[in-house]
Amino acid sequence: MSYLVVIVGLLLLIFLHELGHFTAARAVGIKPRKFYVGFPPALAKVTRNGVEYGIGTIPLGGYVRIPGMHRPAARDFDAWIRPALHEDAALAPVAQRIRRRLEAEDYTGARDDLPELHRLVELAALTSGARRLAERAVREVDEATGYDAYWRQPTWKRLVVIAAGPLANVVVAFVIFVVLFATGAPTGPATNVVAGVEGGSPAATAGLHTGDRVVAVDGVSTPTFGAVSRTIRGSKGAPVTVTVERDGRLTKLGPRRTIKSGGRWIWGFEPAAKLESHSLGASIGRSASALGRITTGTGSALGGLFHKKERSQLVGTVGIVRESAAALSVGVPYYLTLVGLVSMSLALLNLLPLLPLDGGHIAVSIIESIRRRALAREVYERVSLIGLALVLFIAFIALNNDISRPG
Repeated sequence: MSYLVVIVGLLLLIFLHELGHFTAARAVGIKPRKFYVGFPPALAKVTRNGVEYGIGTIPLGGYVRIPGMHRPAARDFDAWIRPALHEDAALAPVAQRIRRRLEAEDYTGARDDLPELHRLVELAALTSGARRLAERAVREVDEATGYDAYWRQPTWKRLVVIAAGPLANVVVAFVIFVVLFATGAPTGPATNVVAGVEGGSPAATAGLHTGDRVVAVDGVSTPTFGAVSRTIRGSKGAPVTVTVERDGRLTKLGPRRTIKSGGRWIWGFEPAAKLESHSLGASIGRSASALGRITTGTGSALGGLFHKKERSQLVGTVGIVRESAAALSVGVPYYLTLVGLVSMSLALLNLLPLLPLDGGHIAVSIIESIRRRALAREVYERVSLIGLALVLFIAFIALNNDISRPG
């Protein structure tokens, strides 16, 4: 059940990110063509006022299709319509006319010719693959030549639409932290409840779990974390046996030798903190500070991608789910703290100036505004390939870390 709660929470963060794009687009006069919970193909869908709302079969957050993200290109149209032309030559005259208009950047003329092409495609005897691509050719040109196409909008509108996704995640993180600090956040003194277990440590090999409450070390009662710490540090490398309360039962773990780290003997686990609540004003201030720390921490983590030690701290989706489930076993405040951290990190990663991320689209919009003309399609595609390669590189490192960490 805990993993289900965690996965639903993660999907909700992604869904809210897409909802930010959708809401902002509607607010500035751009009508999205689709808004899905999950990714298509659709399990169920309905169309209202020209927008298709649906539930997708792939449960990965949300999906918004904003019309005309890119300036229409003749070669794209040619690639989509070519299979249909091979099967029905009657499509060729109007298709070639539209292609010439797109090459000449006569978007109004290309749009005027679309109804005829659409009618011919409907009447043509095409295979399913060729028909699907031909219909895409018509749809893409129709959306990209419309007055509400994204690429045709003023810079400020494009920035609002793209920035709204990360901003939604920032707002979610801020609200979560305000609520936590106001109702009880894990910021107080350490307790004898386990909040995390270091991989490969004596605690991990002995079977210590997140959420366990340490009640004794070597038979000596440990009602506080101070007592736990003093007893373990006093072992000086000798094996210790730890008694924990787990699911209402007492379990003995070990004996396992302690290890030396930072000049002290440890078993390799982190204690949970006592919950503390604050006034609303203090909670707002602490939340802002928390977002600042997450921002600098994320920047440091990304800056250390080429250093093995810092790179090992990067966590991917598998790791997030695993650690969130562990945090939930300690308590809801710990889980919500991690959700807030993930929401803010999702916003920051999306703001990296790399295509196809939101930050890349923001950077392109600003550059085009300064140049007062669009970037060449070839430049856009090359930059996108570089950005995609870097994103995949980060994802690969995170996945490798997730797999190498013990579950």
